[in-house]
Amino acid sequence: MLLSRVVKFFCSLRLTVVCLALALVLVFAGTLAQVNIGLYAAQAKYFRSLFVLWPVPGTGLKLPVYPGGYLIGGVLVINLVAAYFSRFGLRKEKAGLLMVHSGLVLLLLGQLATDLLQVESGMRLTEGETKNFSEDFRANELVVVDTTDPAHNNVVAIPDRLVAKDRELSLPQLPFAVRVKQYWPNADLLMQPTNGAVAVVATRGVGRGLYLIPRPVATSSEERNSPAAVVELEGDQGPVGSWLVSSALGAKQDFSYGQKSYQIALRVSRHYYPYSLTLLKARHDVYMGTEIPRNFSSRVRLQRPETGEDREVLIRMNAPLRYGGETYYQYQMADAGNGKVSTLQVVHNPGWLTPYLACSLVGTGLVVQFMTHLIGFVRRRKA
Repeated sequence: MLLSRVVKFFCSLRLTVVCLALALVLVFAGTLAQVNIGLYAAQAKYFRSLFVLWPVPGTGLKLPVYPGGYLIGGVLVINLVAAYFSRFGLRKEKAGLLMVHSGLVLLLLGQLATDLLQVESGMRLTEGETKNFSEDFRANELVVVDTTDPAHNNVVAIPDRLVAKDRELSLPQLPFAVRVKQYWPNADLLMQPTNGAVAVVATRGVGRGLYLIPRPVATSSEERNSPAAVVELEGDQGPVGSWLVSSALGAKQDFSYGQKSYQIALRVSRHYYPYSLTLLKARHDVYMGTEIPRNFSSRVRLQRPETGEDREVLIRMNAPLRYGGETYYQYQMADAGNGKVSTLQVVHNPGWLTPYLACSLVGTGLVVQFMTHLIGFVRRRKA
């Protein structure tokens, strides 16, 4: 009895209508929330969650007050599958409906895969410059680089989400432990003290004698946080020293330990590739007599040593480069003293084909279902 009630609940058309209504309200609320908390925070709070949480003032608790995007989407997938098989099953005359339902399910699952797996970053190139990495738009990382071998650097990267937890990290690649003593998600560095400034407690590096002002976390998609941390390294013989690291410093700090040379820094997270791009020529065309962009384009040279590939590619607006699982879009263009600067948006999205496949499946299913009814109608008419 209980099982039949559960099956009936998930097969109900009313459940479909309720989920769609909840999704409509969620999209409206999440869109409005972007004004105050920013695009990325709104996506995480409203759409990439099972529940929308409301913080209880003065307690530190968060209570679920509304279903999130993952919960609504998951229930819709179950509802679509259950509703189809409970009403139609695997019958030849219902093949079109099966294709339509399968396309809708694929569309929802593809969006989930995109949310979980998609990574966006940028590659900023000056004409003549070569890079084999892109930089994340939001994330940062603490890096410790072994520079002992002049021909090859060993880089150990720690994501900022681990650095923010203010704890000790013991990594097998390093002969010392990394202890995060203080962390600020967004801060400005100063040479002189001022109101609200915090004295940096560092024993080594450029941070000695500096001051820091904590800032609110940036929420706009046009702004970027400048995190900072005081990091202490401790080996078998005791503390090696403590450094102030910040993405605002812009340079690594050198030190030695156990006859080896190292560098430490907090920088924008990097995504490395087994190939490189060289910007040969950047063009920024505008309509005559205006500043309205007519065309952005970057001619790049793609080189992959392991395969011997060496060719030129033109990346234009609406004509990206798809290579090695990444898609390179023409994103921004600027002028510099030594030539034009082009920024390519690099998108890693394993599920980029699913919306096209889902829409094709739904469209084909509608045509098949219509033709099935039409042929049956014509046959009955002739009879």
